[in-house]
Amino acid sequence: MKEKVVVRISDMKIAQGRKELITFALGSCVGISFYDPVRKMGALLHVLLPERVDERDSNLMKYADSGVHETVRQLRMQGFARNITVVKIAGGATMFQGTGQGALSKIGDRNVESVRRALTREGLHITASDTGGTVARTMSLDLESGTVTIREATGQIRYL
Repeated sequence: MKEKVVVRISDMKIAQGRKELITFALGSCVGISFYDPVRKMGALLHVLLPERVDERDSNLMKYADSGVHETVRQLRMQGFARNITVVKIAGGATMFQGTGQGALSKIGDRNVESVRRALTREGLHITASDTGGTVARTMSLDLESGTVTIREATGQIRYL
């Protein structure tokens, strides 16, 4: 049986071998998986907000812009090659319907867009995604196969 490595909100983990990286509660948050198919190594990042505006906030993983940059930096230190890294994203749902036109009503869309921009800046391309909608998701990355599994709160399961 694979060891499950839990990635919390505003967190990132890197692992290798017979492990599964998993994150829960991807509502408006976005999960980003990074996978090296040669080394069977990967990372899973769970971002809460689109951009880091307060430089005093030391939790880089909380934000799409700084979280993606820091994850890529750490992966490069581990020997990741951008040209073979498989990137998949999930989340960015509309969880705050009925809140009007305020910032919360579109936070999922803003998170997804910020993740896409940050990945582009890092020279990475998304190979698969499961974003939007109105349902929370659990995202897991199997480090042996590279398969990303999405489990919706409704019970529906998809593989990316």
